[in-house]
Amino acid sequence: MKSAFLPDRGVVKVAGEDARNFLNGLVTTDVDRLKPGLGRFGALLTPQGKIIVDFLITEAPAGHGGGFLIDCPKALADSLATKLKFYKLRAKVTVDNLSDDVGVLAAWDGQPAAQPDLSFVDPRNDGLGYRILIPDNLKQKLSDLIGAKLVDAAEYEAHRIALGVPRGGLDFMYSDAFPHETNMDRLAGVDFDKGCYVGQEVVSRMQHRGTARTRSVKVLLDGASPEPGATILAGDKPVGTIGSTAGGKGIALVRIDRVAEALDAGQPLTAGGLPLTLAEPDVVRIPAKQPNA
Repeated sequence: MKSAFLPDRGVVKVAGEDARNFLNGLVTTDVDRLKPGLGRFGALLTPQGKIIVDFLITEAPAGHGGGFLIDCPKALADSLATKLKFYKLRAKVTVDNLSDDVGVLAAWDGQPAAQPDLSFVDPRNDGLGYRILIPDNLKQKLSDLIGAKLVDAAEYEAHRIALGVPRGGLDFMYSDAFPHETNMDRLAGVDFDKGCYVGQEVVSRMQHRGTARTRSVKVLLDGASPEPGATILAGDKPVGTIGSTAGGKGIALVRIDRVAEALDAGQPLTAGGLPLTLAEPDVVRIPAKQPNA
């Protein structure tokens, strides 16, 4: 088993007697289904349905003061805390950015020998393993406890990319992408049966009408990797943008209809003059709607 402390991740805590209902009315995941030892994937959206910040969230046990711990990009932890406080109004909740004291250890490729407090399975993909919320100075001790070899965060990044799980700020831009475009609907990041939350109408409409034309997809690279942000071309026609890459694999944000047309026409895809192919070509095919009986 491997583990890596992720220096780009921070933790925001939301506590208080109204915390569960407060969060449930704001974010895409069903907070009512959370309990200690369980994690969920979700996001806070703009009223227009675009992702302000995506995150993993778990409930802290009573021994750790209760409340909810949000594993989010460290660079956005302050702004997330500020945004949540803006929505607080008269709700009996407290919001604190704990990122200076608590971080995130990822562990994958095996089962932990022990189940530490504040740990949970990453719900986005079975291959991503576990998350453990700990201070930086405990990363070696916790790795030893669970029987994992502590490695550099770059190894986790390569693993994430190989699994095709997008990362905000690299594979899509915050405040510019809808949840469907970043595959949140496929990564257990949106609960379509829960009550209202900010941006819910737009997300529901995209789900029911099948209007998502942009998607994050896995790509395979032949040789050198294009620079992140490079335009993907089918011939001379822009069809998407390359995101993070590692070990001959990458994640791209593409217009699936345009890429499907290019594949049908036998046009090669390039980014920065370098060739690339889709790891799963069928992912850009939109199923035909079945006629009503």
